[in-house]
Amino acid sequence: MSRSPRRGALAAAAALLVLATPAAALAAPYPAGAPAPISAAAPYPAGAPAPISAAAPYQAAAPYQAAAPYQAEAPTAAGAPTPAAAPDRAPGLALPRPTGPHAVGTTTLHLVDGSRTDPWAAGKPRELMVSIWYPARTAKGARAPYMTAKEAELLLKEQGAGPEVAAAMAGARTTAVTGAAPLGRRRGLPLVVLSPGFGMPRSSLTALSEDLASRGYAVVGIDHTHESPTTFPDGHTVPCTTCASGGTSAFGEKSTRVRAADVSFVLDRLTGKRPAWEHAGLIDRSRIGMAGHSLGGNSATHTMLTDPRVRAGVNMDGTFWIPIPGTGLRKPFMLLGAGELHAQGGADPTWGRDWGNMTGWKRWVTVKGMGHNALTDYAPLLADVIKDEEMFGTLPGARSLEITRKYVGAFFDLHLRGRSRPLLDRASARYPEVTVNR
Repeated sequence: MSRSPRRGALAAAAALLVLATPAAALAAPYPAGAPAPISAAAPYPAGAPAPISAAAPYQAAAPYQAAAPYQAEAPTAAGAPTPAAAPDRAPGLALPRPTGPHAVGTTTLHLVDGSRTDPWAAGKPRELMVSIWYPARTAKGARAPYMTAKEAELLLKEQGAGPEVAAAMAGARTTAVTGAAPLGRRRGLPLVVLSPGFGMPRSSLTALSEDLASRGYAVVGIDHTHESPTTFPDGHTVPCTTCASGGTSAFGEKSTRVRAADVSFVLDRLTGKRPAWEHAGLIDRSRIGMAGHSLGGNSATHTMLTDPRVRAGVNMDGTFWIPIPGTGLRKPFMLLGAGELHAQGGADPTWGRDWGNMTGWKRWVTVKGMGHNALTDYAPLLADVIKDEEMFGTLPGARSLEITRKYVGAFFDLHLRGRSRPLLDRASARYPEVTVNR
């Protein structure tokens, strides 16, 4: 089974950072003034803006006009408040800023698939929480929360992490502005779907999501309900009810199929006639890709084989649970592996098995010194604190994130935007840790 996060190590690292964090910085998971999540199916909390109608047809707005690239604001004078930004939350935990030229906005959707019974909860429709990141017109406004306090509590509870530790994780500083006006023109943004690892929430890929959005992509991250803690707009949080049953081939195959169905449903709701996001007209339906970490990366090939809308995919260090059939996968695909486990001839035989059935453009990229969870936010947030080689490898957390962003971004630039990226063709002096096989 794809390895799940070692929550005890995560809790220990967050606890160390909490010791140096002022109590006032451990704020509520949703900062004051931030809009509530958008729900396409459930009633809005009192005082929230009217929900996007799931029944009203999409009305095309006037095309957005491209603006000048985002320029970082000048630093404020010492002691002066930061303008138009949410209060700092747990300054010891902060994601590195995106590398692209644009500001980043984000919003959250609650989607209900009334046509499908939840495979993990008999008799109930499948409900999902998703986040959308996108290039924005401005960086002014309340920064988006990283995750809810309850999600953090459940993520860390197995090793007895206290509320201060959970608050530190929930309060990690992001860059994206909640509800910021999007930048772009109609059908102008390629879309990347991100699926997190087993046991991890969609927030675990926030740093990659923000970076892609800053470079001109729309990005949707999915919480696969019951496979990670998930908070819904009415405040209730569904725990990872499957975490105790993971680890078998039967579970891996079932989860892969469930995740592929989740992705297809989300694409229906974003690209169909009545999209759940009011700015869905910005998405170019002909340029959709998918990447995922661990179990999420494994799901990318199956999704691409079952949904023709997904044109290109990346597996970030995930074991394949459903083999690519002998007919092959003709679409572009990249394997991005951490350390020696997923090097060619490594301990995971499923990559070698499926490599031969990838019959289109393909790359097998491995990173020496990178651990399994180094492809997630937990590398820049925690790797330099806990020094856990099994979890993060030996590379500094910021370096792991830089490599992940660079190679995933190059892949989608090439296959969704048609931009040449020689980085994917040969060894790079800038990234000597990386091996590229064709």
